Amino acid sequence: MEMVLLLLLKSIVWIVVLLSIFAFLMLFERKFLGYFQLRLGPNRTGPWGLLQPVADAVKIIIKEDIIPREADRITYKLAPIASLFVALAAFASIPVGPPIELFGRTIELSIVNPNAGVLLLFATTSLGVYGITLGGWASQSKYSLLGALRSTAQMISYELSLGLSIIGVLILAGSLNLYDIVQAQERVWFVLLNPVGFLIFFISMFAETNRVPFDLPEAETELVSGYSTEYSGMRFGMFMIAEYINMITMSALAALLYLGGWNGPSFLPGIVWFALKVTLFIFIFIWVRATMPRLRYDRLMSFGWKVMLPVALANLVITAAAVSLF
Repeated sequence: MEMVLLLLLKSIVWIVVLLSIFAFLMLFERKFLGYFQLRLGPNRTGPWGLLQPVADAVKIIIKEDIIPREADRITYKLAPIASLFVALAAFASIPVGPPIELFGRTIELSIVNPNAGVLLLFATTSLGVYGITLGGWASQSKYSLLGALRSTAQMISYELSLGLSIIGVLILAGSLNLYDIVQAQERVWFVLLNPVGFLIFFISMFAETNRVPFDLPEAETELVSGYSTEYSGMRFGMFMIAEYINMITMSALAALLYLGGWNGPSFLPGIVWFALKVTLFIFIFIWVRATMPRLRYDRLMSFGWKVMLPVALANLVITAAAVSLF
């Protein structure tokens, strides 16, 4: 019973933390985009626009929820819930720091810590495509359906490269457990031992989260808003929350797998080092959005299958050979 209560408490805390981070992440993204594009960004609601997330939340909650007449109503309503649930569940196996001693017992800073943590994480994130696909199909709109099909093809294509890039890390660490992978980087971060794998992971995580320059499932110039075209109010908000939480999850995973997780000089706590590394990746997400144009869809798919996949396979073979020899 004590273990169940601890898991429940951890889950509630992390849901509140992630939703709070999402709210202010949207604000800071809009502010940074404003600076990159020589404009101000939100600055009317509260000092420096800090109350803008509150205004956005109120607006999206009270906005009318419109369901298309021809939509499959049950699937239409469940799709955004599924996307948000998968996004939150994926973060459950992310450790944000080393275990701590509290009330005479060791507390792990993750909701769960399975032996095959990486496998569980990718099994969960792979389910995220179902919310987008079902939402696009259930809307009974050609724009939504095209966006959903694009997302499915894109995520399948780049998940192959993403998975192959991570296998190199697993070979170097000799474990599927995220705590063990971080511990294996106490001396040398894996970004130095496997830079090509890191580059493949770095590119693939943009495609996995449908962010610029891989935001083809939304593509407002072609598909209005892609899979979310027919959604409004809180249902649309759930899709957006899921996208930003996925961005946080992928940033955290990159920090754990390649940048040593919470390892860093001892003048700062491990959890602070981890937060700084995750913040760096999130800033890069925003920077790329302000800088890069959207890829053409055929070039996106060609790049994934003709460049990323062969390079990822070659990197895996070379990494395995190097580890076995040296």
